[in-house]
Amino acid sequence: MTPLIVANWKMNPQNLAEAKRLFNSVKRDSKNTKNVEVVICPPFVYLSLIKQFNNLTIKLGAQDCFWMEKGAFTGEISPLMLKDLGCQYVIIGHSERRRLGEPDEIIKKKIKAALKVKLNPIFCIGETEEERKKGETQNILKSQIEKGLEKIPKRQIPEIVIAYEPVWAIGSGKPCDLDEAQTLGLLIRKIIAHLFSPIISQNLRILYGGSLGRKNARDYLKEAHFQGLLVGGASLDPKEFVQIVKAVSEA
Repeated sequence: MTPLIVANWKMNPQNLAEAKRLFNSVKRDSKNTKNVEVVICPPFVYLSLIKQFNNLTIKLGAQDCFWMEKGAFTGEISPLMLKDLGCQYVIIGHSERRRLGEPDEIIKKKIKAALKVKLNPIFCIGETEEERKKGETQNILKSQIEKGLEKIPKRQIPEIVIAYEPVWAIGSGKPCDLDEAQTLGLLIRKIIAHLFSPIISQNLRILYGGSLGRKNARDYLKEAHFQGLLVGGASLDPKEFVQIVKAVSEA
């Protein structure tokens, strides 16, 4: 299974010239890297730019989408628009979207909409620090998976990537312990196996995200047995991000 490394630029950088510089640096320095799939998810306004300068070695993704293909929805972005721009992936259910009030029901609609137009959802799940302290992590992950994938046809599940991002680790500099991360990765597979089938669960790519860097990236694949990474802040430093990609390619 080819590891998947996803760069989530979030609401960065602040101008077109910097976005171009950042992307070109990653493209140039990672061009000879093999055995890894790299996806860049910039803000919507930079998607056309990156499509223009991409040489197809790096795949394009979006940070969110709406659940309808067209209509009177001011400010929203249709999954069809993303597909037309060359996107192959879309992040859905990120904790920062959930924190803004996005419920599981909307996340489910977005996953269905993305699948309908052949976009691969990167479905984010994870617990807050408060939920973790209360011992609710397993219940939270189970609930998020069940609600987010409710009534998704079994045949479409292999097109989904699940990203486990403990909310308390994002941007904190304190990544999830490898043993704990591995345990939760196995729990996610167990939940998917119960909902769909052991074979589907076995072949699903599960990513880890949260305070990643070149020093620990490889460990989440080799020791915690994830199939890739969702990289936030470190993806805005092209040298750091390329080192993460190279570390994973050698894992």
